[in-house]
Amino acid sequence: MTAIPVVEGRAIVQDYHVPGSMFSAAKVVRALKGIDFAVQKGKTLAIVGESGSGKSTLARVIALIDAPSGGELRIDGQPVDIRRQRPGPAMRSKVQMVFQNPYGSLNPRQKIGDVLMEPLVINTDVPASERRERAEAMLKKVGLQPEHFNRYPHMFSGGQRQRIAIARALMLNPSLLVLDEPVSALDLSVQAQVLNLLADLQDEFDLTYVFVSHDLSVVRYIADEVMVISKGEAVEQGSREELFADPKHPYTKSLFAATPVTDVEAIRARVARRKAARQAQPA
Repeated sequence: MTAIPVVEGRAIVQDYHVPGSMFSAAKVVRALKGIDFAVQKGKTLAIVGESGSGKSTLARVIALIDAPSGGELRIDGQPVDIRRQRPGPAMRSKVQMVFQNPYGSLNPRQKIGDVLMEPLVINTDVPASERRERAEAMLKKVGLQPEHFNRYPHMFSGGQRQRIAIARALMLNPSLLVLDEPVSALDLSVQAQVLNLLADLQDEFDLTYVFVSHDLSVVRYIADEVMVISKGEAVEQGSREELFADPKHPYTKSLFAATPVTDVEAIRARVARRKAARQAQPA
């Protein structure tokens, strides 16, 4: 029996209505043109394409932020249509999103502890004492310390802020994380650290990722499956190995040819060795 995908899209369409002006008529712009996809539990689907291709639009649809104009979205096999009914806390807790800008995604007036506890306050009846305990534990999971609980966002670096954003996204124990260019605003060395963290968290919590990126080096490192989008259409889909070894579509070939791809296999091997060493340690 084939496992039910954690998230699945069937013929997803997204239209934007552009109002007219004195010099132009109103029109409809189709940002997504009937996209199909499915992601199995514990896997990572990378969505790649140029700026304006529609990849971030699709990410917002998957994260239940924007309602698609047409098609069907399923989470754990259950149809979700936020055009007709807003998802409740149970559905919201399954899907969380990490945004590109670690500087703009955190409220500068909130302490980090309050940032992490807020999803629990809004969506659960967890008591205050347990909320703090969970928040401090999650800080440790992402490589920060409990004493950071009472600090403000401006006191952290960009990489630390993105770790905090990841921690916030995990507070409701989601099964699916949608990550929209989560490392593109970070220095290269910090990118590697955050990608390693995401790989570790995926293994620990059996997470499913939808990972939006224009950086093929990042995609080659983190993805299991890759979907290439051009002008709102999915022009090619396949495993990471297949697409990088033998891209078929002319757009994919041109995209790969125009983008330098660094060798990430050494990074992947180091991460694997580190995980093996940690697992071999006595409890």
